[in-house]
Amino acid sequence: MLTAGEWAHARLGYEFRDPALLEAALTHRSAGRRNYERLEFVGDAVLNFAVAALLYRACPDADEGELSRYRAALVSGSSLAEVAAELRLGEQLRLGGGEMKSGGHRRSSILADALEALLGAVYLDGGIGAASAVIETLFADRLGALPQAHELKDPKTRLQEQLQARGLPLPAYAVETVSGEPHEQWFVARCEVGALDLQALGEGSSRRRAEQEAARQLLETLSGSAGAP
Repeated sequence: MLTAGEWAHARLGYEFRDPALLEAALTHRSAGRRNYERLEFVGDAVLNFAVAALLYRACPDADEGELSRYRAALVSGSSLAEVAAELRLGEQLRLGGGEMKSGGHRRSSILADALEALLGAVYLDGGIGAASAVIETLFADRLGALPQAHELKDPKTRLQEQLQARGLPLPAYAVETVSGEPHEQWFVARCEVGALDLQALGEGSSRRRAEQEAARQLLETLSGSAGAP
């Protein structure tokens, strides 16, 4: 098995000068006081800046709103988790016993957070040029495969627009259940359109994500009914 430094060089194309930064970036809070939470804070800012600069150059005809939607798609939790999985980042993470047993090295939220921390560590170790180069390499394929900007509107926005176009009232959202530990909560939310007697449930690691998933489910129902004979 590769050492952390060898893994970073092979997967990121970057060699850390300060191994302690890499060690912290790969350590979950369940495994030690020196963990990736502070680096995650830095990495989030670095990632958003670098992706914004990439999009500015790659999409010269996009306006501010379109650029914002593109960036949101690229740096979403699900996108980051996918990139982390492709890097096999989970195999390098140091987790506490409880997280190990519960499969934390595969959990999307942990993978996304650890990737941000890793990018923050690259920035602190090598500067914005090094971090931007790593980010450009990691996100090049996703940048090239972005759909049209209008397709990237979030489900709640698209549902609202569809209902308004039909002259119908806005949907109502409610949290059905909240489970899990305070730092690892899981939400179930309901989206309801009373005028159409339709409702759907969605789940996620935050209220917003659960509501977005519920809205997406209801959009699929509306699309199906629209295409029905």
